[in-house]
Amino acid sequence: MVGVDLSGKTALITGGTKGIGLASALALAEAGARVFLTYKWGSVDLAELAGRFEALGAPPPGFHQADAAVEQDTERLMAELGGSIQGIDIFVSNVTFALRTQSLEDYKKRSLFKTLEYSTWPLIDYTRRIKARFGRYPRYVLGISSDGPDHFYRGYDFVAASKALLEFFSRYLSVHLFAEGCRVNVLRFGSVDTESFRAIFGKEFFSYMEKQGAARMILTPQDCGKAVLALCSGWLDAVNGQIISVDYGLPFQDNLMMRYLMEKE
Repeated sequence: MVGVDLSGKTALITGGTKGIGLASALALAEAGARVFLTYKWGSVDLAELAGRFEALGAPPPGFHQADAAVEQDTERLMAELGGSIQGIDIFVSNVTFALRTQSLEDYKKRSLFKTLEYSTWPLIDYTRRIKARFGRYPRYVLGISSDGPDHFYRGYDFVAASKALLEFFSRYLSVHLFAEGCRVNVLRFGSVDTESFRAIFGKEFFSYMEKQGAARMILTPQDCGKAVLALCSGWLDAVNGQIISVDYGLPFQDNLMMRYLMEKE
């Protein structure tokens, strides 16, 4: 983004080596921020990823193996970060995990709790641990959500529930941290062409969207990364405690009237 200079700033992104997390990291790094990315063991080629940052002329990223739902991993991560930097300016809670639910028989309490551990709780836990380690909160805390809480997607039940709770907590967190100069918001993305999205819904769903003429409204991870950068740029500091939809306006057009008109054409 032209005019954004994040030189000297640091960013921590959970699940930052793929999809939306990686695109956000690249956008922030290209603006000058030093980014630290968490990942699970064996999930990425770190040398290839480092090369992508180098190609942008961006500061080299820090990679940290850490499971967002494992407390010991979080403690170790904070200790590792504390040994090399003075604080975290931007925190992006991006990790999402959930079991697919095809019917009511798939509803299990332990599955719901596991989903909340990955997709909801890190927003609170990491934010508090950053303050405990560095003595200050991040200037920007961002939660990554989806339009799942307001739309039906088959198999998305637990993810939608976890995202709804993430959004709820983000609003309260924004109130608790306002006096600290911290801005807390959630970006609610529409359909994004990522590996995880295709794993949940399958390639057929994208094919259907293309037939419906909605392919141009499918977000790319890069679109999402730009939105993350915008909220951390300093230009939107009056925005706080908000759930911001980023979706090209697709939900407005996704109705029976639009489908009827498209079929007539």
